[in-house]
Amino acid sequence: MKRLMTGVASGALLAVLAGCSAPNEPAADTQAAAPATASPVTVADAEQFLADATTELREFSEFGARTAWVQNNFITYDTNWLLERMSTQGTEMAVRLATETARFNELEMTTEMSRQMNVLRAGITLPAPSDSAAAARLSELTTRMGSAYSTGLMEIDGEMVDHNELENIMRTSRDPEFLSHVWAGWRDSYNPEQMSTDYAEMVEIANAGARDLGFSDLAEMWLSNYDMPADEMEAEVERLWGQVEPLYEQLHCAVRSELNGLYGDEVQAAEGPIRADLLGNMWAQSWAALADVASVSDAGPAYDLTQLLVDADYDQIRMVETAETFFTSLGMEELPDTFWERSLITQPRDRQVACHASAWNLDSVDDLRIKMCTRVNADDFVTVHHELGHNFYQRAYNQQDFLFQGGAHDGFHEAIGDFIALSVTPDYLVQIGLLDQADVPDASADLGLLMDTALDKIAFLPFAVMMDQWRWRVLRGEIQPDSYNDAWWELRESYQGIVPPVERGETAFDPGSKYHIANNVPYLRYFLSFIMQFQFHEAACEMAGWEGPLHRCSIYGNEEVGARFSAMMEMGASQPWPDALEAFTGTREMDGSAIIAYFQPLMTHLEEQNATRDCGW
Repeated sequence: MKRLMTGVASGALLAVLAGCSAPNEPAADTQAAAPATASPVTVADAEQFLADATTELREFSEFGARTAWVQNNFITYDTNWLLERMSTQGTEMAVRLATETARFNELEMTTEMSRQMNVLRAGITLPAPSDSAAAARLSELTTRMGSAYSTGLMEIDGEMVDHNELENIMRTSRDPEFLSHVWAGWRDSYNPEQMSTDYAEMVEIANAGARDLGFSDLAEMWLSNYDMPADEMEAEVERLWGQVEPLYEQLHCAVRSELNGLYGDEVQAAEGPIRADLLGNMWAQSWAALADVASVSDAGPAYDLTQLLVDADYDQIRMVETAETFFTSLGMEELPDTFWERSLITQPRDRQVACHASAWNLDSVDDLRIKMCTRVNADDFVTVHHELGHNFYQRAYNQQDFLFQGGAHDGFHEAIGDFIALSVTPDYLVQIGLLDQADVPDASADLGLLMDTALDKIAFLPFAVMMDQWRWRVLRGEIQPDSYNDAWWELRESYQGIVPPVERGETAFDPGSKYHIANNVPYLRYFLSFIMQFQFHEAACEMAGWEGPLHRCSIYGNEEVGARFSAMMEMGASQPWPDALEAFTGTREMDGSAIIAYFQPLMTHLEEQNATRDCGW
């Protein structure tokens, strides 16, 4: 994730200023009204306010980061207490500074100053009203939800199992009865009734805080961080989803048919939605684990990256070292020694930690770290590239003004590492010694390789859209607490075409099974990142002069591409995101067409295979 004040992946830190700006000139009806008795202010006053605010935020950021790091790595009653205390202070500070920006609403300022003011005003993930009791209560609620998620355990064969191991079971088991048991057991492990109650109260407090800052609700506030009005950004999301939805529908149809063949009609019908627990992932957000089930006929064998890593005696440290080498091959400096001394790369045996992978910059300079319970498998090989992408981005923009130390928008931050991971091609694996040249699949295997990627990337897209669709509707009051779970599954069926394996009871709160709900991390960034990583890849391959199929291109070792990529990253959030996008890709618009181009051979094949099937749900 980004630097502490812009989204440490713990999600429990409430003093989070999003690392992107709101529109330069917010609509008048969303501006916080300046007090009627306020004395006239000058540009010099505004400059002094921004200088003081930056100093205060920078100092608090490091304190907050180190507090959150300790809590994430040693989850106890006392570290939870410390995190609550720090979060309360951070929330109060962020709300105070955001409120003070209203003094300068009518002032003629430079574009840079206006952007800085808007970062302060619109960039708080969870605002509280200007009330210390409300801030303290908000911190208590969010810390309790985050801790409940991280410490949830389920009994299996007499042993208490954490969610990291439960995810592994969901990935590897093909026993539908056991999968259903584990799927439901995880959703009972974090006290869902209490979490639902806490979530509803959190929404009430955060919405009140957003209204105090001049927004109609927190949904509008979140959507105002994309250099365009909130309603236009929401429409943009649906436009992008519409570009890629046909490919998802074909993938859904093909995978459902394979699952029907594997399990039979009693477990998975040949028509309609797919049972959520059969897709190889706790949340059905990635179907990559079904590569052995949802194969593409006559596509030829695809290599097994997990087996290649095991055969080459990779351990967790070597996984991270290999990811670092990709970035340095583009001309970027190695990570500092402190990264290796201070990161958590393997899961400790002696304590509970927040295993959800995350990247940190604790001092907003170069105290870069990752926190990840790494396993030697293909999924985590990609994930370490993703997390190091955050770290290299954090270091690239650390010379920017503190308020601009973040992604051009939050989707940029998530796209960086995944863009690099698209270059994990057979030729790249040969270059790093994981695959012999003689074993590189020929063109007949490309459909299989594309299918493997689609099971991960394309399956994710509707999940990423519906996550914040659910939250926006909750925050607007369109979904009330008594229908949280029903509305969640209505959206999951509508967007993803999946249903729960068992009846969900009145106390269920299945949204809380996802880290980003329990820890209040906005999710739109991930959808946008999946769109942009393919845009980045297409642009980079054009720069490199690649002439073959897009999915075979690797930019490993191309310092020319690396230099232009670094130039974009160094901009941070100092310019509107279309400027940053244009600097690397040459276009100012996010576009899903690169995804279609990347997967076009697979799309054509799936349409042919699905011609006689009843697709849709």
